[in-house]
Amino acid sequence: MRISQLSTASGVPVPTIKYYLREGLLPAGEQTSATRAEYGERHVRRLRLIRALLEVGHLSIASIREVLAAVDDEGMSMHRVLGTAHYALAPRIEPDPGDEEWRHARDEADRLISGLGWEVDARSPARTELAQALLTLHRFGLSTAEAALRPYAEAAERLVSEHEIHTVARDGTREEAVEALVVGTVVHGRVLDVMRRLAQESASARIFGTPPA
Repeated sequence: MRISQLSTASGVPVPTIKYYLREGLLPAGEQTSATRAEYGERHVRRLRLIRALLEVGHLSIASIREVLAAVDDEGMSMHRVLGTAHYALAPRIEPDPGDEEWRHARDEADRLISGLGWEVDARSPARTELAQALLTLHRFGLSTAEAALRPYAEAAERLVSEHEIHTVARDGTREEAVEALVVGTVVHGRVLDVMRRLAQESASARIFGTPPA
């Protein structure tokens, strides 16, 4: 297909496609003449992934380039490819290693992850996110004990192992797997948060609401 047809198939404007080509995010088409190139389904898939990373994940061009490099590295395991995408989605938190409270929260986070038996890289930004959350709980006088946090961990593990991980197809392309992870992580994360708030409102009405006359 020509670039105009690629634009129609992907929903991405031609000038944007040309920008992605210049930035090296989209592989070049097959040159059929000095002024014309042909594109295929792999270009459509790549554009879908770029849009997911940009519009859903809100990643920078530099971060998108890093994720795409992982996708294109056939020597990289799928676990590492998905991990690259996951890490790119994580918010940037700058811990203060000189802060004793921060070090304590990080130790608590590491112990909790270890106690759950989870295989999480020591460099995972989610460890830092968890430590930041524990630090906030501590500063508000709320419990950070394992017993208080385990219900959340068990609910998350059940959701991921029984449902979410199966949305990433093993027999699809690497682009499709990363797209599913990005959309699932961001959008389903929002769905989970909204459903929790709806459940909280319902429970509050049931327990603390004014009883009917």
